[in-house]
Amino acid sequence: MLDAYQHFVWVVELGTFTAAAARAHLSQPALSASIRKLEDHVGARLLRRHARGAEPTAAGEALLPRVRQALAAL
Repeated sequence: MLDAYQHFVWVVELGTFTAAAARAHLSQPALSASIRKLEDHVGARLLRRHARGAEPTAAGEALLPRVRQALAAL
């Protein structure tokens, strides 16, 4: 699950699933599956997908600083 949190941060930072997948050395469908699994785990939609990429939802914005803090601690 830790990888999924990192993938979430990369999507937010890089703005697209494609760029985040490249950074993670994954295919785009694999990264999308990781994000879906994370969203199922937390029980909320974390990213809003659109034609130009993705951006965090309100739930994603609320979770983001906590995820960054946890990843930095590790």
